[in-house]
Formats: sequence, structure tokens, C-alpha cells
Amino acid sequence: MNFLRGTAPTWSRSSTCATRTRGTSTKASHMEYSASHEQIEVTVLLPCLNEEATVGACVESAAAYLKRSNIHGEILVVDNGSSDNTASVARQAGAHVVYAPTKGYGAALRTGIESASGRYIIMGDADCSYDFSNLDAFVAELRRGRDLVVGNRFRGGISRNAMPFLHRYLGNPVLSWIGRRLFDVPIYDFHCGLRAFRTDRIRALALQTVGMEFASELIVRSALEGYTISEVPTTLNPDQRGRAPHLRTWRDGWRHLRFLFLYCPRWVFLVPGLWLSVGGLALLLRLYAGPIVLGFATLDVNTMIYAACALVLGAQLATMGIVAKKYVVMAGLHRPSRVLDWAWKYYRLEYGLLAGAAMVLLGLGIAYLASSSWAAQGYGPITDPRTTRDVVLSATLLVLGAHVIFSCVLLSILGIEVRPDHGRTKGQSDASGRTSAEHA
Repeated sequence: MNFLRGTAPTWSRSSTCATRTRGTSTKASHMEYSASHEQIEVTVLLPCLNEEATVGACVESAAAYLKRSNIHGEILVVDNGSSDNTASVARQAGAHVVYAPTKGYGAALRTGIESASGRYIIMGDADCSYDFSNLDAFVAELRRGRDLVVGNRFRGGISRNAMPFLHRYLGNPVLSWIGRRLFDVPIYDFHCGLRAFRTDRIRALALQTVGMEFASELIVRSALEGYTISEVPTTLNPDQRGRAPHLRTWRDGWRHLRFLFLYCPRWVFLVPGLWLSVGGLALLLRLYAGPIVLGFATLDVNTMIYAACALVLGAQLATMGIVAKKYVVMAGLHRPSRVLDWAWKYYRLEYGLLAGAAMVLLGLGIAYLASSSWAAQGYGPITDPRTTRDVVLSATLLVLGAHVIFSCVLLSILGIEVRPDHGRTKGQSDASGRTSAEHA
């Protein structure tokens, strides 16, 4: 391994060599590092996919910074399935190269985080868009005790043609604003690729995503766990690869937005659902008693129909919020919720079925009254507003009762405890890359 540092402690390495052919890779079966002086402080981590034109310059720039700053460090390049000479160029420049077994930006970074030897990791794209010769602000924040440090390109400076117009003025600002509002985190550039963190703290998060949304997961999970997060200015230059970037504006933008919503089901689903349900129910019951006169306008049966729709939609959103929360907790993407755990402790399928059945029966009873009133009118056009109100309320209760019944069944299915390796055959890996045999 080529280590780059300001002074020269003695390092020894014993391992079974890793071999690689195009399209395949094998891991070293054993790797051990020992230092005669002190642990590596900083690992500069570069995820790469066909970056032979720029990775060498990035490695050399980072190496020069480590040497100039007298930092014990290493430069780690993660090859994510390159079909060019990225790996060999990186080695020639002085980096250690490892191979990610799974394709994807997040998968490459997860491999690098697990392979890093440094106390801190500074990660960045290997396309010459970030300045690895000046990482002082990141290192200073880490030494002050910060768990995560994110670069801010808007504060540090964006060179001409370095960021597409849509990303600069719409995508990044909007997604960053949503992230700040949902997770109360002081980050104004959620998608800056240059960031630093304490290795042990990030490993403890057991991050899961393999794609571009890894950038959001890193910040969101850190915020949810109460990690200390700061932001420092950094610059952005046009990338020098001479080809189209891996990032796809709409696809990856949607993946980030979807991830943010998935991680915040309370504000995306549950809270709006509860407000719609309560408001819809209150208005529905008030209009069932009779019309509301508001000066020049009278709210009656037609408004009652909209109130019923709000009630049903709200119930559906609230259910989605509960299901989403349960899923992200089960998948290890979110820490458990005290409220959800308490509710789950006392929840019984039978209670939900009884509540849903009661709504259905009440709806059928009101439908019977409406049918009787219609029969009294000779089954002709319904002219009595009371009959119409009965029909609206009856239909609402029937739909809502059915929703409660089937939602409870779904929640009960999610509550079934399964073995971690359930459903995987021997040798099949899970989301973390471990096989069922390794679990055993």
C-alpha cells in the first residue's frame, strides 16, 4: 500500500493479494496494518467509475496536501467497475485501490468507508471539480469534534460552467430547503460531493443506499442520530473528464426527493393525513346536521361530499405514514420511534377489525334508512336533502371501514417477526453485502 503522510512512521502489511480481471473482483482474505508511531489520521476517499483522465491528478493533489500539512494519511480509490485504466492510473499516482462489489455511487462509498484506515475520511469526486489541495477547513472542523462536515459550493464559489443552470438555481436549492425543513439540519448545499466525517461514527450508522441518494442518507441519518454537523465553504470547478457526468438530473433528483420523503413519513404523510381527517370529519358531521350559511354562500350537500373525500384521503395518508415508518425502521434506515413502539405494543389486529366492522355496520344502517326514505318517494328522483346526506355519510363510513380493516391486516403482516436471513439461499447477499452463511 502506498501511504502518503507528512512524516514517516513504519508500516507493514500482510495480506493475501487481491486479483482482478475485467468485470470481476475478489477481496483479500486477510489484511492487517500496524504502525510504529500513530494511527492514520485522514483517509482521502475517491469513488471512481471510468475516471482515468482525472483520477491521477486528484490523487497527486490530495497527496501534496497531506504532505504539506504534515498529516498522517492515505489516499483510497474505490473502483466501481471501471472499464478503462482508472485503477492502474490511481496506483501509479500513489493511491491504494479497492474494488466495490456492487455498482452505484453509494455502494462505492460504503466499500471505501469500510476499507479506510483513517480516523477521519474526506470524500470527493475524482473528476477535478473539487480542490483537494486545500482541505484545511474540513480537517479543522473534524479536529474540533464535528462528526460530519459538508462543503458549501454556493458560499465558496462556483466557476463558470461548473454546475448546470437547473442544478444551481432549482434542483440544489429546492432539495436543500426541503432537507433543512424536514430534518432541521443547517445544511444549505445538501448535494456537495466534498464532505468529511469521523470514520467510526459513520460506520455506526450502517448506511444502506447504493445510488446517488447516499449523499442525502449520509446527512439525514447523521441528523436523526444527533451527530454534530457543520458546513464549510468550498469551490467547484468544471469537471475535466471530457464526457457526460454520471449524474442524471431528473432521475437522480427524484431519487433524492423520494429518499427525503421516505425518511420523514411523519411530516409527509402522517401529519397532513391527521389534519385532513380531523378537518374533513368535523365538516362532514356539521353538514350532516344541516347546511351552513356563510353570508352570500351556503354550504350544503356538495360541500359535504368534498368533506367526505378529505376524511377518506386523510385516513389513507395517515396509514401510509404508519406503514412507511414501520418499513424504514424494519429496513434499518431509521431509528425506532417511541410512539410507534408504544402503539405497536398495545396494538391488536382484532381491535382494528372490530373498529372497521363497526364503521361498516353503521354505514349499512344509515344506508338502510336512506333506502327506506327513497322507497317512500317511490324510487324516483331524490328530492329530500336529508336522504342525500344519509347516502353521503353511509358511503363514507363504508369506504372508511373497509380501509381500516385492510390497513390493519397490512400492519399485522408488517409486524410479523422474521429471521434476518429469511428468504435468502446460501451465498445470496443482503443489502449490506453479507451472505446468509456469514449471518450464521
